[in-house]
Amino acid sequence: MDPYSYFPAGFSDKYGILEWRHALAILKGEFSEQFEDLCEVLDAFELRESSIMRGGGGKSLVSGYLDGALYKRGWAEKGFDTATMIDGVTYATPTHKIDCVKGRIALDIEWNNKTEFFDRDLNNFRMLHTLGAISVGIIVTRDSGLQADIFKPRNIGNKYGASTTHLKKLIPKVDGGGAGGCPLLVIAVKSGAFVADI
Repeated sequence: MDPYSYFPAGFSDKYGILEWRHALAILKGEFSEQFEDLCEVLDAFELRESSIMRGGGGKSLVSGYLDGALYKRGWAEKGFDTATMIDGVTYATPTHKIDCVKGRIALDIEWNNKTEFFDRDLNNFRMLHTLGAISVGIIVTRDSGLQADIFKPRNIGNKYGASTTHLKKLIPKVDGGGAGGCPLLVIAVKSGAFVADI
């Protein structure tokens, strides 16, 4: 089934949608509240020029908007306390904090980080799914085409380098088994979400 058929009209202009292991069917069929949250937040989102032109340091305005909108709907940043027991000895194996968790759905936003953050996210999702803690992992990132379409014409291409988190860097990691058996949904913000507001 076409992944865009799950989403409101117009999503194909604003987002690249990819899924592995039937993530969308699981989300919509078993976690309808979380799926509705996701659709409404993404439908309202605009990639504003003012948000990408601001200097670095701290969380980007794009990430701040997306996770802030989810937090208002009951999602929360969360780390999981996990452990492994070997021959009666317990070894703590805490996870990195996930940006947004609601029930059994975990979502990380990777807008402009080092690509190693993708490895961290996928490893978290793989482990937590294996342990039965989550049912679906979601990564929101940027489409690789934004570099030529939006960033370079505004002379901020160096701020969003080729070695940072974008879709073309993520797909080989997923195809290589980075998420293990965890159903995964990837949403990449495209130039159709862009709004020139300055």
